[in-house]
Amino acid sequence: MQCSRLPQADLNQLIVGAQILEADSYGAKVYLLENGNILKLFRRKRLLSSALLRPYSRRFIDNAARLEQLGIPTLRVLAHYRLEKPGMTAVLYHPLPGQTLSQLSRKEGFSWQQALPDMVRLVRTLHRSGVYFRSLHLGNIVVTPDQQWGLIDVADMRFLRGPLSRRMIKRNIQHFGRYLSREKLDGSFPLAELEQALLTP
Repeated sequence: MQCSRLPQADLNQLIVGAQILEADSYGAKVYLLENGNILKLFRRKRLLSSALLRPYSRRFIDNAARLEQLGIPTLRVLAHYRLEKPGMTAVLYHPLPGQTLSQLSRKEGFSWQQALPDMVRLVRTLHRSGVYFRSLHLGNIVVTPDQQWGLIDVADMRFLRGPLSRRMIKRNIQHFGRYLSREKLDGSFPLAELEQALLTP
């Protein structure tokens, strides 16, 4: 997909009436547009970095395409933009419909014992396909209306030639465990069961 220039005036018009979903000290990062699409902004954090050659927005787009090739539901990219502000790009995409596991887990009647087998199936597919998703957490796993399990926010991802090693699987689980601690979910999520299932050949 070609990266086209998006002047500031056009960006301002695009985000009229949009809801800010995510922001940092620099400003808004993710907008939910009135038509239901999402605009995600990417800033190059360092003057000299690999993002000069391959912006994070391009990684985001390429990773979504790779997941689609693997049959894993994910977002659908609509456009790639280069913004006027130096080092900034943006991706316009149609979100994966459904609810995140984070949202579902807060609903009355939700059971991790019922949800865990499907989660194991998804993560095991990633690991066996050589996908290392460092940002694997409950807010990035979506269950669609037809009960398919997919991924969003896919920029922080590596694709290896073979299945993940046992060491990398453990490291991925450790990242996930730290997320659970930050969100104070480590008391309710069956992390030991997840780890045992993923490390079982």
